[in-house]
Parts: sequence; structure tokens; C-alpha cells
Amino acid sequence: MQKLISEIKKCTFCEPHLDLGAKPIVSFTENSKILLISQAPGRIAHEKNLAWNDASGKVLRKWLNISFDAFYNPDNFAILPLGFCYPGKGKTGDKPPRKECAPLWQHKVMQNFKNVKLKILIGGYSQNYYLSKFKKQNLTNKVQNYQQFLPEFFVLPHPSPRNRFWMQKNPWFEKNVIPELQERVGSIIKTENSNI
Repeated sequence: MQKLISEIKKCTFCEPHLDLGAKPIVSFTENSKILLISQAPGRIAHEKNLAWNDASGKVLRKWLNISFDAFYNPDNFAILPLGFCYPGKGKTGDKPPRKECAPLWQHKVMQNFKNVKLKILIGGYSQNYYLSKFKKQNLTNKVQNYQQFLPEFFVLPHPSPRNRFWMQKNPWFEKNVIPELQERVGSIIKTENSNI
């Protein structure tokens, strides 16, 4: 697995299209229990070389009811975005993940996991990639009907502060979906390590 991570870290396949150059950001071991599959690292992740160490990450850890240390233990959580590098700034938010990255790496990484109990699909890009036959369902519909994807996948909106209006419009998410998420994560990750 270390050889694979080393290979990923050296990848420059998309570099000509990346505003800040290639800097793949992933974290996993063959023992990772939960996969966090999102779109791509943001600018802050690129600068700090650490995914989810921002406002979105704080919200995500709260949703998971997991501590900072437990979150960044790769035996607990694999961080595996569709695009491994920051794609750059778009008109509204970041650009989409580069389309070349997921077909190049996702399957290659996936086949090495031995202990995965749950794959959490964060946001529309990862859901469209892994749940392609449900592309016609919008994100709200998928999240509201999250149980149809269990036990393999748990679907979530992106925890970005930009989505606060979605949260306000959909109070059922924090009332019904988050407790189920926390229960599943808590049963996989030692609960004594869990707190906000």
C-alpha cells in the first residue's frame, strides 16, 4: 500500500490543467475501515497538504461524531477524493475534479482494501461516479433516501459552509440522517475515541 501511495504522490497526469500544479492528497492503509470519497481537495488542503482541515472538515467530523485524531488515523478513515489534486477556482466555488483522475486511480486503490465496512459518498460528484445508475435522482433525493444505498454506501451532502441554506431547507437531514450515520460510524470505529 505504501508503494501505491508513493506512486500516487508522484502523479502529474493532470498537471497542465491544474491552477496550482499537481499535489495529490490522499490518506489510507490496507486496514482502513471507512472510505471518505468526496470531490477533490480544496485550496486550503492544497496549501496545508492535509484534506478536511478547514470549516468543511469541522462540520464533517461533527456529523461523524469523531475526534480530530480518530479522523486522521488512516486505519479508521481513508481519504480518497475523486480528484486527488486541487482543481483550481471556478466561477462559483472550486472547479470540478479532473475527469482523468478517478478512472486512473479509484479501482487501483479500491482493490487493495481488506477491511472496509462503509463507503461514505460526500457530495454529488462522488455519488454520480459510484451510483451512476441513480444519476437522475438529485442529491437531496439521494440523501433523503440514503437507506437504499446501504450497507455499502452512505450518501451525504458536502459539509461546506456554502451549503448552509440546504441544511436550513432540509431539517430532516440533521434530525434523521445524522443519527443513523453516527450510529454506523460508532459501531465501526471504537466509540471510546469518538467525540466532536
